[in-house]
Amino acid sequence: MAEAYIVAAVRTAGGRRNGRLMGWHPVDLAGAVLAEVVARSGIEPAAIDDVIMGCVGQAGEQALHIGRNAVLASGLPASIPAVTIDRQCGSSQQAIQFAAQAVLSGTQDVVIAAGVEHMSRVPMGTSVAGAKPYSERQLARFGVRGFSQFTGAEMIARKYSHSRAALDAYALESHRRAAAAVERGNFADEILPIEIDTPDGTRSHAQDEGIRFDASIEGLGSLKTLVEGGVITAGNASQICDGASAVMVVSAAALKAHRLTPLARIHNLTVTAGDPVIMLEEPLFATDRALQRAGMAIGDIDLYEVNEAFAPVPLAWLEHTGADPARLNVNGGAIALGHPLGASGTKLMTTLIHALRKRGLRYGLQTMCEGGGIANVTIVEAL
Repeated sequence: MAEAYIVAAVRTAGGRRNGRLMGWHPVDLAGAVLAEVVARSGIEPAAIDDVIMGCVGQAGEQALHIGRNAVLASGLPASIPAVTIDRQCGSSQQAIQFAAQAVLSGTQDVVIAAGVEHMSRVPMGTSVAGAKPYSERQLARFGVRGFSQFTGAEMIARKYSHSRAALDAYALESHRRAAAAVERGNFADEILPIEIDTPDGTRSHAQDEGIRFDASIEGLGSLKTLVEGGVITAGNASQICDGASAVMVVSAAALKAHRLTPLARIHNLTVTAGDPVIMLEEPLFATDRALQRAGMAIGDIDLYEVNEAFAPVPLAWLEHTGADPARLNVNGGAIALGHPLGASGTKLMTTLIHALRKRGLRYGLQTMCEGGGIANVTIVEAL
């Protein structure tokens, strides 16, 4: 039976909006993680069959095929092909799944799945500025004037009776877990330090910039809601973030031929779609399907990474699945660490694999909500 393995996984530390990574071009940031994932794997670059790069804001400095441009900036051979994909926030998680499908099919043996998003230099909405992405026919079908993730988050909060206090409490726990992870050195093995220029000279950016080590429930409670009468604030939603990440997926044949050391085996690949209006609820149902296809129960999974796009999403996921909150986002999530859109899929996978191995645990599940009501679920087995 064909199998797909992850042999290297790396990410940059997240940069806050207009923060430490502001001076880095997104192509160079993506190129840096490509070069590093190859170096960490120990494989000869000529053996790489393809690069699949997730990116949501494919405009400005992220336009004109950033996947290919990143290969050319990385120092890797120009003979390595690439493709850039957009499945919204799940873009690089889908890159992992496409890479695994290529390997499982026997079409390719060594594929890098990666993602990048520089939300400071290419702000959200850049690619649709002045455009009308939704047609009247599409809007009429669903009886709406537009589709909004913010509306979806508020809808989930109402549906699952999430109070503002409950969302802020969840956000505070995300910061506390992330701060504790930094203090324990949990991220050290997964982060590629990035050299940045400062007024005091060159420094190494190796710690996620968005973590609030002094976060408090009072501070979170003082923030205004994004819509009047709502419960979502900037404090209980994911942070705008700059970053890049990459994982290398290989076949069993490549594992043997190149004497690679596997970090994890890919156990299940699932993607589903549902209501595009509430939009962010689909991870709940995608998880049901993934577990059923894998012949597993939620209790069989040791750690979960559920993207914290907005606090109602992981809270609703916990309620729906009956999962153990202690196993969820154990090192904090996007509320504290940031959500670099197209890079988040491979970022979460990097964190999940390292967390499983550090704890001596076996199975991990990753899922995230995506624009249009789509969700990916990937189950891995740490080795």
